[in-house]
Amino acid sequence: MEPIIREASLSIGRGGVIIYPTETFYALGGLPTSQGATGRIFAIKGRGHDKPLPLIASCQQDVRQVTAAWPDTAERLAGAFWPGPLTLLLPASPKLPAELHWATDRIAVRISSHPVATALAEAVGGLLISTSANISGQPAVADPADMEPVLTSQVDGLINAGRLTGGRPSSIVDLSQGIPRLIRAGSIPWRDIRAVLQA
Repeated sequence: MEPIIREASLSIGRGGVIIYPTETFYALGGLPTSQGATGRIFAIKGRGHDKPLPLIASCQQDVRQVTAAWPDTAERLAGAFWPGPLTLLLPASPKLPAELHWATDRIAVRISSHPVATALAEAVGGLLISTSANISGQPAVADPADMEPVLTSQVDGLINAGRLTGGRPSSIVDLSQGIPRLIRAGSIPWRDIRAVLQA
């Protein structure tokens, strides 16, 4: 897998867009600092620019690079569920391009438990755009065989790890406003998240 990760990371470093596996579904990835890659991902998905793009980080140190605050609630949830399918919505670092979060000053980020996603994020500097590899409004894809040709024809490569677990996407919890709020129900039940927060 190392040569594949190396080739994919070189493509991403040149502003390319790659499809890669996560622990649930396949994702579209590119450098979060590349306006070209960000614009292409919005265009490939047919995604409105008012819908921010989430990130995958290779480690917590990289998460801190894109966040302006790291509350105790983030520390507790990260300790309990990372790496894994929990996305935290946090205050964004002013260093991040506004296109990523549509000037909301919040960024969604997680550490994936899939070794390819983690290795790829690390290979490109620690941070990788991670939005589902599908046309906006269509279901997320767990098997490359089910991907729309109109989507795969527009990317620079696909890392095929076979059929993934699928199921539910990552749970999203907003920690940017003080009181934690569930934004999207997903793989990790809200009751489990609340149990960690209330412990």
